[in-house]
Amino acid sequence: MIISEYDPRALEPAFGIGMSGVEGLGTGAGWGRVTPGGASTSHQHDETEFFVIVAGEGEFVVDGRRHPARPGTLALFEPFESHVLENTGDADLVFLTQYWRDPGRALASAGEDTRLAFGERPVFVFSTPPTPNGDLHLGHLSGPYLGADAFVRFQRMNGTEAWHLTGSDDYQSYVVGAARDEGRAPAETAAHHSAEIARTLALMDIVPDQYTVTDAEPDYRRGLTDFFSRVVASGWASVTERDALFDGESGQYLYEVDVEGGCPGCGAGTSGNICEECGEPNTVVDLVGPRSRTSDAEPRRAPLARWSLPLHLFREEVATHHTLGRVPARLRELGDRLFARAALDIPLSHPADWGVPPAEGDTEGQVIWVWPEMSYGFLHGIQALGARLGREWRAAAPEQDWKIVHFFGYDNSFYHSVLYPVLYRLAHPGWTPDIDYHVNEFYLLEGEKFSTSRRHAIWGKEILTEDTVDAVRYFLGRTRPEGERTDFRRAEFASALDGTLIGTWQRWLGDLGVRIAKHYDGTAPDAGTWTPEHSAFLARLGRRLDAVTGALRADGFSLNTAAAELDGLVADTLEFSRREARTAQSEGWRGEARTAIALELAAARLLAHVATPLMPRFARRLAATLGLPAPAQWPRTVELVAPGSEIRLADAVFFTPAVAPAGDASQEPGR
Repeated sequence: MIISEYDPRALEPAFGIGMSGVEGLGTGAGWGRVTPGGASTSHQHDETEFFVIVAGEGEFVVDGRRHPARPGTLALFEPFESHVLENTGDADLVFLTQYWRDPGRALASAGEDTRLAFGERPVFVFSTPPTPNGDLHLGHLSGPYLGADAFVRFQRMNGTEAWHLTGSDDYQSYVVGAARDEGRAPAETAAHHSAEIARTLALMDIVPDQYTVTDAEPDYRRGLTDFFSRVVASGWASVTERDALFDGESGQYLYEVDVEGGCPGCGAGTSGNICEECGEPNTVVDLVGPRSRTSDAEPRRAPLARWSLPLHLFREEVATHHTLGRVPARLRELGDRLFARAALDIPLSHPADWGVPPAEGDTEGQVIWVWPEMSYGFLHGIQALGARLGREWRAAAPEQDWKIVHFFGYDNSFYHSVLYPVLYRLAHPGWTPDIDYHVNEFYLLEGEKFSTSRRHAIWGKEILTEDTVDAVRYFLGRTRPEGERTDFRRAEFASALDGTLIGTWQRWLGDLGVRIAKHYDGTAPDAGTWTPEHSAFLARLGRRLDAVTGALRADGFSLNTAAAELDGLVADTLEFSRREARTAQSEGWRGEARTAIALELAAARLLAHVATPLMPRFARRLAATLGLPAPAQWPRTVELVAPGSEIRLADAVFFTPAVAPAGDASQEPGR
């Protein structure tokens, strides 16, 4: 017999609360206590675990969903469900827990669609707002914009309320430089390029649900100054005098694009304030061998009072935030690197004429730095979207059930995954933002960075037409830089278009259509007799469906993998078709031949559905040739095409040959 009693004196710190063990039960077990106002840290693991509430009142937060916790409540957590126990009462919340490993249950939970779905939560998917100092080239399009678009399309097919939000980041210092070159006011430059960016996105079949133009958005400036004032009111941001860098000839304040030097972290060449190579911020004065880009004079240092935030004091808060959502190891490692510094004081304002000044008058002639500004911009975008949808979403009162998903390039990682969670904590201390991060590396062109000065760029408007858009989306999906830098090569694009999409996909579909027209009067035959090879191929299609689903789900999202699985689905079907062709015309095997054709049509139907997030036009056209409506729901299984359906594959053209553009430098890129 084993008897264990709760003893508060035996508790030790664990998971942010007090815990003590219970031995001898054959499974892991223990007592736990959450003090009033406290909460356990969010975590997930491969064990199955249950809590039994013994005393007190609180709430469970399981994968972002809240459930009451009161005496007599038992809550079982499946493997990998993130869980938190909050004490909302005035007395200690006491519970008993047991946990054990079940490999089969863990494996099932790892791939469970219901657990990984967002349920009824609104999901706001942001692609980093581009700087309107130029149009978008393939380097831009391959990253956040295609990723966010495909992510939202997949989520909607699975019944999630998901929206794609972006816009133009008008108050960037880079807009001022472009305006100077163009002989226009910054507002004119921003408005012009913002409109061009929106048109390029539309050519890519990317039409965000909310496109915020910050300089033209009603109430944006007022909302931003209110957000900044909330940060100031927290007591953590203050006007601090520290050295800054100025041009040695004109005295111009230097930051961002107007200064360059060696990164103090990795030594690579960098502009002011952020290093694109290692992702670490700099304060400009710590650049190695700084050089002004506005004159040849040596920059000079001088003290300057600016709003500043001692970010190094928020290590634990950032670490806790990184346990809540999908935070790739690349970002967690960056956080560890940054917080290894003795100090990380980040200026929040800079001297400038272009931008939004703080409501506080302590720093006359300065504006809120555009990168901290962006953290508010995301909340404003949600509010603006809500106003059009009739939803009561307010930037000043973010809601706990909001799920935010960010797509961005690695050079934006510090701002998104370190700075913004801290600013949200200061401005909205009662809100615990639940954010997933999807980060991409640089996309190269023929092995080198995109560059207008060297005429080394392919612009969206050069290559995107109604006939090429899906081929471009497919190739960018297949080669986009998800975990490492990758390359757009014109010859490889031509090969993928001519050899894969036309020479393999389209040839198979056209040949299938010809066979159906010749032997089945252009209609889908019903399946007849099944052989073991037929059932094995059906099972293989099911595995491809599972694999594409896993590649597009929130936890394992990868367009590289999804595109490879689409190729694999077609390759599997071609192999099956070649084998079955040996008896396709044999009178004695007509029933089996019908089954083989029905299965090829099932593969085509499946391809139309699972290609929809990445290649929506192709998917619609393919579905139409099979007598099906445009795919709107993600398939749960592999289905045959209804017998008797008219099949119009024989003459269908899904892709046309095209020559990849040579590239030019007629337009400056957005940053």
